[in-house]
Amino acid sequence: MPRSPLALAALATVAVPGLDAFDVRRPAHPGTDFDIAVVIDAMRRRWVVRAPVNAAAGAALEAEVVLLDALGDAAEKDGLPFDVPRPVGFAHLPEGGRATVHAEIQGRTLSLDELAPGPGLSASVGRAIAAIHELSPSIVENAGLPVYDAETYRARRQAEVDEAARTGRVPATLLRRWEERLEDVSLWRFRPVVTHGDLTNERILVRDGAVSGILHWGDACVADPADDLSSILVAAPPDATDSIVEAYQLRRTELIDPHLVDRALLVGELALARWLLYGVRSGSADIVEDAVGMLEDLDAHTRAMAEPEAEPSLA
Repeated sequence: MPRSPLALAALATVAVPGLDAFDVRRPAHPGTDFDIAVVIDAMRRRWVVRAPVNAAAGAALEAEVVLLDALGDAAEKDGLPFDVPRPVGFAHLPEGGRATVHAEIQGRTLSLDELAPGPGLSASVGRAIAAIHELSPSIVENAGLPVYDAETYRARRQAEVDEAARTGRVPATLLRRWEERLEDVSLWRFRPVVTHGDLTNERILVRDGAVSGILHWGDACVADPADDLSSILVAAPPDATDSIVEAYQLRRTELIDPHLVDRALLVGELALARWLLYGVRSGSADIVEDAVGMLEDLDAHTRAMAEPEAEPSLA
């Protein structure tokens, strides 16, 4: 059973000696692998308490704590233009594992509708993603998180497509499109970098027109930089994407990756295959049908884009 906000507040008072809980609230985006609450103390300071809901989440949290310590150091040295959660206390859980507490980062969740052309928020998002990719891979390695080379990562993508194909629910033309791009070795020549691994707009906090924080680092790894750009470029207003990419490229010190944006858009397409596989593995017919509907829409869109324009009539 999910822990109640009061139970989470009690854990926070154990984790941080002297914390006098005055109020407790559920976060706007609670997540699935953790019970989360925002605790407000008597001095109106706000704290976030996270407790894993299973052993796998607990193990991921322990690795994330090591990573966050290194990321916090990078933020203090101006290596990052945003803040990250910094655990200040822990409380042991009866079933094993620990809950963590960190000060709430100021800001609100990024709304993609706010992104617009120019040097404002869109550019800040691009610079923030680039700053992650400029970090030393050693901080991920030291946390025991995954490290992939380019060929291994391409093979992982291929395995996902093969598994999705076996469901029989992916349109054949879409499968051929993906296969062609996965077999194009030139598309997959990239230098692996530190990636957040789950960088949706819900992970990004903004304040005063700029990125103020990035949350939920449990999926971090050394992998394809296109992964972190994918969900933002796919969902952002089309007229804002050039500003995001331009700011990203200017912030990178050694970027030689002519197919970065192409891969990012492909990763966005492959996310639908992963959603389908999640539905199949979890036995959720609703998720499967939702994924199939989006795959069919994508197939229709990509086929329409690939069709040559009709020749003008000479009559």
